Amino acid sequence: MLYEILPKGAFLPALVITSFLLSFAALKFFMRLLPKDHGRQFAVNGALSEGKPRGAGIIMITVFTLLTALFVPLDAERAIYLALIFAAMLTGYLDDAAEKPWGELKKGLLDLAITIALTADFMYFNTTDITVFSKTLHIPQPLFAVLCAVLVWASINVTNCCDGVDGMCASLSICALSLFMLNGAIEGKTLDHTALIMIMVLLSYLWFNCSPSRVLMGDAGSRAIGVLLAVTALRSGDPFLFIFYASVIIVDGGLGLLKLSVRRFLKIKNFMENIRTPIHDHWRKNLGVGDTQVTVRFVIIQLIIGLSAMLILHA
Repeated sequence: MLYEILPKGAFLPALVITSFLLSFAALKFFMRLLPKDHGRQFAVNGALSEGKPRGAGIIMITVFTLLTALFVPLDAERAIYLALIFAAMLTGYLDDAAEKPWGELKKGLLDLAITIALTADFMYFNTTDITVFSKTLHIPQPLFAVLCAVLVWASINVTNCCDGVDGMCASLSICALSLFMLNGAIEGKTLDHTALIMIMVLLSYLWFNCSPSRVLMGDAGSRAIGVLLAVTALRSGDPFLFIFYASVIIVDGGLGLLKLSVRRFLKIKNFMENIRTPIHDHWRKNLGVGDTQVTVRFVIIQLIIGLSAMLILHA
């Protein structure tokens, strides 16, 4: 593959340029074939999405998969991760393309299957020793399996929930992946080429998705990105960094999951009654903040939190 034949000095420029241009061209020429969005009934400004091509994640993740196979040496562990990312995309796309949205149970079972498979893959090829703020801890396998599964499931769902404003999910995901890459560089680790490829794919998507958007990634994109974020956190050796490097994604999407869970299982019907979720809808509807302002401000908040945590960690 290309990592074997390209000169060392040309490898990264080729990866960056090829990843951006190929995904840009694929989105430009194939977005017309995507299903059209029907508008989201309960989302703020959901009607503005009606008629736009939806499910662009199938283009993005297909290109990402091909590029990863070209530029990244794939051992068995990484090949399984890539297959699971692609599987998350397919389940999301089938939901995007369905006449009626899939039910929570169906999507939950599919998420569970991907979560179990990813947890098993990671635990088979790695120890359960992790770094927590520069201290190495040994986690018993049963507890590690639970924590790993929680991370993967949460990452899939909070990333999916934060995809509701033009450019926001992609921008926040770029922030999280970039922070993990910068953290790895500070620690002297090999550059994560998989994360870099996804950043380029997301940048090409932002070309068409910045406000006002021309195309939407749908669940096909956000769910797959959630899987990659979880993999990136696990392979960093310090998965707890996910809390800081993806904090805005966690809060934006996670509070909605918390609100729904408390109301459904604890029967507290007025829990977070005055807070609209996802939080980006609270900002837009309750606080009157514009879409572009929400996206830019969320990115600023994420970078401040992530960079502050990194500086404290490596002080």
